[in-house]
Amino acid sequence: MTEKNQIIFGYHAIIEAFKAGKTLDKILLSQKAARNELLDKILVLAKAHEVWIQRVPEVKIEKEARGQNHQGIVAYLSEIRYANLESLITQTFEQGKNPLIVILDGVTDVHNFGAIARATYCAGADGLVIPTQNSAKINSVAIKTSAGALMHLPVCKEKSLKSTLNYLKECGLQIVACTEKGTTNLYDTDFTLPTGIVMGSEGRGIQDALLKLSDMQVKIYMYGKLSSLNVSVATGIVLYEAVRQREFKST
Repeated sequence: MTEKNQIIFGYHAIIEAFKAGKTLDKILLSQKAARNELLDKILVLAKAHEVWIQRVPEVKIEKEARGQNHQGIVAYLSEIRYANLESLITQTFEQGKNPLIVILDGVTDVHNFGAIARATYCAGADGLVIPTQNSAKINSVAIKTSAGALMHLPVCKEKSLKSTLNYLKECGLQIVACTEKGTTNLYDTDFTLPTGIVMGSEGRGIQDALLKLSDMQVKIYMYGKLSSLNVSVATGIVLYEAVRQREFKST
């Protein structure tokens, strides 16, 4: 259940949140809501700030609002301020570093997400990229599971992961997709180069469109009868292979 202090209700409150510079994760709009001047204003603001608006049944709004006067619309306030990907990459290069970025495709479980954020931060990676849609909420559970890492780790929220990967490639990053379908051994991959690591959900894996954009598809070889690892464990393994290579190169 979403925590009450993470939600705002009604047209005016949401408009004022945008004006105050608050970061909104998502807006839920009742399927019964009719277009009006205030809703049009919210639609414009949401587009400008790349906030996803989802049409849902009225009962969903009622459940989230918990008796509050919601006017058929609620919004989730983010517990963090998102980073700008372009600024992050530029700043990393300017610091003389080869960027190491983790990109999550469809990881919706908050515990997995929090654990990934913790590993990403502890491994010294430069940032985490998540999609606007189909991603875990950054709430108190995710922050607690991350051991607070989400309060320090730059997190970028992007509308299109395809566009994101194309942008990272233009910036000189190699895109490494970690998938059980991979043909390259993880330990044969050169992580000393500027790198974006793509991790997918445990059920669906990485989208085909993103796999096609990757420069290589790597696999963590396993023993036994299981075909895959928990995504947070797999992310930690990949990240610390990158750490091993980078630390070895620097010594």
